[in-house]
Amino acid sequence: MTPVIAKWIETGHICDVVMISKKRFDGDYRIEYLKSLQGVRLAHLRDLLPGFDFFMWRLQTLLLVRSSYRSFFRPLVTLLTAAHRQEKRKKVWEKISRYLLKRSFTDLNNGVVVFDWIERNSETAVEWVDVFVNLARNQGLGVVSLPHGDSPHASQLIRHGEWVLKPDTSFSAAGMFDRVVVPNALCAIRFRPFLDDRKLVVLGSPRYCEEWLTKLKSLLPESPLQPSKGRLKIVLFLRKANFTTFWEELSEVVQMLSTFEEIELAIKPHTRGGWKQSFTKSAAIQGLRNVKIIEFDVHSIHLIHWADVVIDLATSIAYEAIRAKKPLLAADYLHAGRSAAAQYMPETELRCRDDVYERVCQFLQNGCENYYIEENRQKFITEMLESPRKDGLRHYVELLEALASK
Repeated sequence: MTPVIAKWIETGHICDVVMISKKRFDGDYRIEYLKSLQGVRLAHLRDLLPGFDFFMWRLQTLLLVRSSYRSFFRPLVTLLTAAHRQEKRKKVWEKISRYLLKRSFTDLNNGVVVFDWIERNSETAVEWVDVFVNLARNQGLGVVSLPHGDSPHASQLIRHGEWVLKPDTSFSAAGMFDRVVVPNALCAIRFRPFLDDRKLVVLGSPRYCEEWLTKLKSLLPESPLQPSKGRLKIVLFLRKANFTTFWEELSEVVQMLSTFEEIELAIKPHTRGGWKQSFTKSAAIQGLRNVKIIEFDVHSIHLIHWADVVIDLATSIAYEAIRAKKPLLAADYLHAGRSAAAQYMPETELRCRDDVYERVCQFLQNGCENYYIEENRQKFITEMLESPRKDGLRHYVELLEALASK
């Protein structure tokens, strides 16, 4: 979201950013950058609402999000939900929504309300967003859902418990918005069964467009990682625990790589939810001399800059490596999905343990240059990151301006 907000401000507009995440993210370099922009007001919801109102908002959110029913407190959540019915919840949603809308839009003739992607299994209560969106629309405001990520998969059945190949109804919640923006046509597939062509808009990736990556270089804090000369530096990015990953074979691959004295391997758990998997806590992994587990406070982009080679289990951070022409090994045989990287660039795919061994030997013997088939890489960049055109951030702003003045 940060690239879009920054471009919106650069174009001469103003923006209220209200964070509703569990964490405040104080000190994060992107948040600090937004705070520094003239025309941006940034605050966490808990700092804007009276204590009791925020407590009720948080309680109702917990009662409605799916993760609460998988926890130890499921019986209590079920009991509270039965006692706190929809009509009662709606009054709380409306009170909080009216307050936020009045804070931002009372003295303005037009404007636009932006959420990130909202799904039925989001950690944000869809019921509240629906109330907020309807109140905003009645006030004459545009409402839009912008991407909070990129789609790294070319397949659908990628999580535990996904057994039927049909449209995922969790994406149907997006229909409440005037427009839903996606970075590419591959990502649009998940929304298309529930939205007409007018609502669904493809505008490229804000995060991985050239304009933002150039700007990002000046914002990044100094890297805590030290360069190590004479060794092949490899970084392995893991997925969240709810994605089907073949952990036993992954352990074999890591231990095999550790036998190469010329290699230094860094393993980065997923930034959100990486703590839920036990792989990096394994004594067999932690005891390897040339393998290090990266803490959550080290930015993934620092690891991309540090590494010579990236091993990927279908995460969008790998797109940074593709942009930088650093070799990406798409380890599709280590998880249940088909990655977009392997789909577009078959030369990157790992299909068995032999492939891992042979690729590493090739890098050690011949270096990391001339790895990609450039035609494939350029097609990936064009269709996945820049679709439908290079100047993506400007088109995001134009869409928001159109919705604000409708």
